[in-house]
Amino acid sequence: MAKNNVKSMTEGSPLLLIMKFAFPLLLGNLFQQTYNIVDAAIVGQILGPIALAGVGASSSVQFLILGFCIGVCAGFAVPVAQRFGAGDMRSLRKYVFHSIVLTLILAVSLTLICCLACKGILNILRTPDDIYDGAYAYLMVIFTGIPFTLLYNITAGLLRSVGDSRTPFIFLAMSTAFNIGLDLFCIIVLKWGVAGAALATVASQAISGILCLIFIIRRMKFILPMKEDRIFKPSYVFNLLGMGLPMGMQYSITAIGSMSMQSANNSLGSVYVSGFTAAMKIKQFTMCPFDALATAVSTFAGQNYGAGNVKRIRDGVKIGVLVGIIYGILAGLVNIFFGRTLSMLFISADSVEVLDAAAAYLRGLGFFYWALGILNVTRMTVQGLGFSGLTIFSGFTEMVARILMSTLAVPVYGYAAICFTDQSAWLSACFYIVPTCIYCINKIDRILNGDKGT
Repeated sequence: MAKNNVKSMTEGSPLLLIMKFAFPLLLGNLFQQTYNIVDAAIVGQILGPIALAGVGASSSVQFLILGFCIGVCAGFAVPVAQRFGAGDMRSLRKYVFHSIVLTLILAVSLTLICCLACKGILNILRTPDDIYDGAYAYLMVIFTGIPFTLLYNITAGLLRSVGDSRTPFIFLAMSTAFNIGLDLFCIIVLKWGVAGAALATVASQAISGILCLIFIIRRMKFILPMKEDRIFKPSYVFNLLGMGLPMGMQYSITAIGSMSMQSANNSLGSVYVSGFTAAMKIKQFTMCPFDALATAVSTFAGQNYGAGNVKRIRDGVKIGVLVGIIYGILAGLVNIFFGRTLSMLFISADSVEVLDAAAAYLRGLGFFYWALGILNVTRMTVQGLGFSGLTIFSGFTEMVARILMSTLAVPVYGYAAICFTDQSAWLSACFYIVPTCIYCINKIDRILNGDKGT
């Protein structure tokens, strides 16, 4: 066992444990977004705003598919974290085996479906003719890389479930450096355009996933399934799918609303598509701390659920929400006052209209970023406690809010409505998920107290 990497979160200061666990996650997320930003910056500065629009025209679809992959893998890791917290290594290894089998099946089926449906997806999104070819080339390469996305997320998820958030970060940082060099080589030297940018991203994801796999095989042998663990049992499959599918669907349902928003924005023309694309890259980068914090709190809650300590779960959630709100306020101020300047990473100064569009979107986000601190932490806590099915409705509320804004407000107010669509979704989801999180923790408390009383 790699003792320096494995970390139990059932003892010690909740704040220190959560922040220490979240920090490598944050750095990993930042590196992951860095190579997405590098793609966009190189494409926008070298190939121009039309090529940048081609990359961004299908961003909501990428979120739909890749988000589903991330959600499913995160769900598969939940029972592993719970069994680790309970000290049940035999069941842990069985869950690891079944997770691997299900991930392989998902990789093959999802890649085939997405590649065959690529053109139809772009047509549904009303992709403008002047960026259609670039969008198709970029999306097809991303779709063919789905198995590598799943590889990284399942291996990283397993490592994090046993308290190791450092190793996935290290490998992701290494792959990011590789991505930057490959980006420049494919676009400038080989002249492969936006397809080259996508290829660099996929190759980097593959490297980080393969490195995580090698690390598990060599250094984390205690989670590797033994011969007696490699027996396919329906009960384990149902438990994993019961965790993974709702988490994946929650991401996907949310993304359907984003697709409606993307389609409405695409109909406004390539200027707004370019501005929106640049702003989305900045948004995704500044959202990294929310994701890292929420994942840390989720792992903390899952392990302490396995250990039967409800008080620590409550303490962890309170700390996570408070930290999330504080960060949301600070990040919001950055978006409000420096959004236009940051957008110049992707857009040349003479593209005034595109810069104005990007700055307007970021200003709108800035006033409501604090809501993400509440939403992400409480939603991931519900998932980490094993109630992932209940989170689907939070994704549904986000979807409905985005669809209503896209279909009713955008035709009347144009791009101004796009700038406030995400916020309506966040606030709507908060009204549902916060009381749901409280309900789940109280239910666990009743169950554990009942067990102790028998």
